[in-house]
Amino acid sequence: MQDKDMVNDVLSMLNASLTNYTTAIAESCNQQLRQTLTQIRNADEQFQFQLSQKAEQKGYYKPAPPANSNDIQ
Repeated sequence: MQDKDMVNDVLSMLNASLTNYTTAIAESCNQQLRQTLTQIRNADEQFQFQLSQKAEQKGYYKPAPPANSNDIQ
């Protein structure tokens, strides 16, 4: 497996995990569990951001271009 494939696979798995954490947080009634899941989700979001920046620098990942003002309106 190439480095690019591994990085993109990890980014994909992180995105899925972030979605699952968000769902679990929203559905949890236990405040301590919610706080723990929130901390884990926040750490994963930070890692995902850092990894995506590295991937972009190496040319492994190309984010979507910014929307122009006409598309936004």
